[in-house]
Amino acid sequence: MMMSSLKRFNLLQPFKSIRTSMIFWFSLLIVIALLIFSLVSIRYTENTVMENSMEYTLQIISQVNRDIDYYIGYMENISAMVTESGDVQKYLFTDIDEAERKILAQRIITQFETVVKTRQDISNIAVVSSRERYIINSGGDRLNENIALNEVDWYMDALRGNNHRLTASHVQHLIRNNYKWVVTLGKGILNPDSGFKEAVFFIDLNYKLIKDLCENNSLATNSYVFIIDEQGKIIYHPQQQLLYSGLKEENIAMVLSCPTNFFVTDEGEASRLYTISASKKTGWLTVGVVSLSDLMKNRRETQDIYVFTAAALLLVTVLLTTFWARAITRPIKELKDSMKEVEKGNFGAAGVSPRSANEIGSLGNSFNLMTVRIQQLMEQNTYEQEEKRKSELKALRSQINPHFLYNTLDSIIWMAEGGKNTEVVLMTAALARLLRQSIGHENDRITLEQEIAHARSYLIIQQMRYQDKLEYEIRMDEALKDEEVISLIIQPLVENAIYHGIKYKGAKGLVNITATGQGDRLILKVTDNGKGMDAETLRHIFEESRYNDQNNGVGVYNVHTRIQLYYGIEYGLRFESELGSGTTAIITIPRSRS
Repeated sequence: MMMSSLKRFNLLQPFKSIRTSMIFWFSLLIVIALLIFSLVSIRYTENTVMENSMEYTLQIISQVNRDIDYYIGYMENISAMVTESGDVQKYLFTDIDEAERKILAQRIITQFETVVKTRQDISNIAVVSSRERYIINSGGDRLNENIALNEVDWYMDALRGNNHRLTASHVQHLIRNNYKWVVTLGKGILNPDSGFKEAVFFIDLNYKLIKDLCENNSLATNSYVFIIDEQGKIIYHPQQQLLYSGLKEENIAMVLSCPTNFFVTDEGEASRLYTISASKKTGWLTVGVVSLSDLMKNRRETQDIYVFTAAALLLVTVLLTTFWARAITRPIKELKDSMKEVEKGNFGAAGVSPRSANEIGSLGNSFNLMTVRIQQLMEQNTYEQEEKRKSELKALRSQINPHFLYNTLDSIIWMAEGGKNTEVVLMTAALARLLRQSIGHENDRITLEQEIAHARSYLIIQQMRYQDKLEYEIRMDEALKDEEVISLIIQPLVENAIYHGIKYKGAKGLVNITATGQGDRLILKVTDNGKGMDAETLRHIFEESRYNDQNNGVGVYNVHTRIQLYYGIEYGLRFESELGSGTTAIITIPRSRS
């Protein structure tokens, strides 16, 4: 009877919200544990707490210092790489023609962009010379015309000094419309011709890494880390804006005058422990600030009875918490496992069995409905896409350029009136084959031999229309004739070659069709000796053909798109052309019989 009652007992039953259940039970356990803990605990000495806190804080801020030194050293390495670059010196100080200067500028910009892409903490990177030659970031930024270089202290210090110049935080106003709070690292660049420093390379650091280092090493709830330079100027402070606006004050004077590496302020309950670590590389002072009220919370320690009592309490708490947490989170785990099955695509195995009427139970029911609906929609979408693809292919097959058909029929009439019966029969037969091959196939795929026969029928008609202006050659390896290809991929390219290449050629034109195999790929080429294309036209060939279907048959864009949809994006159509030397269209598709 008792076991039956326990089975019927549900942890979530007293509450409709799982969150309320967890808060109630866990809070109750924690309160009981804290009450017992408070009864058996004793105070530990403030001196021990203070010494441990100072030692720990010093370790933390010393690590921050080491990390910042490494970081600044890395930035100095970047600076040295740029300032010693022959490209930079040549660009800034050598009189060269504009074309060479542009090439040098592009190389420098590429170097800058490589640095910036690898660092999210760089706001600006630039080289600026007193000759008003400069490159900032990607080359698009400009110097602030309202600021003279000789009025910028850090710039002039970098020109005069031999080492890197590292500033306190400031607003970078040297760059037009780029007023950010940054720390600037600058170094003078020597003009090898004059022997003087006449330019400065600088990097603006946007606090990201410094901020992360300081915040990731926070000491306690009400503690923080800040950094100042040797003159007391703020490098970084978590409440920097409040300091500059006068809404908050910091004990910077006491930090600078402190003879040791720590001191405690006398502010009553708001008293704070300051721990100081100086950087040997930058001279910066990293200061950790901890509230004494927080330290006092951590000074408690136990005697032997506290250790035994705490261990017993911990064991009981762990056992009870494990029991309650498992009961509460079991539905969540089941839901998580079901979601993993959905991620794998196993919708049939993704159902969950809701155990209660709270949020998790409702979520389980919704999840079950969602997986069923998603599976139905996926099946429906697959079916619709397949039908759409079939419909589009049928529509493409039925596209016969009306101008081509009219002109062919006119040619037949003209030849009939001239008594050229043999030519009439030949052209009519070719047109019939072309129409039959265009609309007579129900399958997406045909043999390569059939596809080339379709192109040959089209060429026969065009050759008879243009008479002595067109010749063609077709070469196909006999071993490839039974390879399967999607239909209507060669004839549009032949049509494109005639109307956009050979038609505007004064002499006789030649269209050459070849089919070869390269490993597991089939290479189809349509080459003409027409007018060719320049590089700009070739670069936009697919964009242009998309809008010129009326002159282009099915269009090279459609051919390229169909190939990639059918075989994948690694296959498709590409062009090789040179103005005045003709064009080659190259189709690459996988072999069906490799």
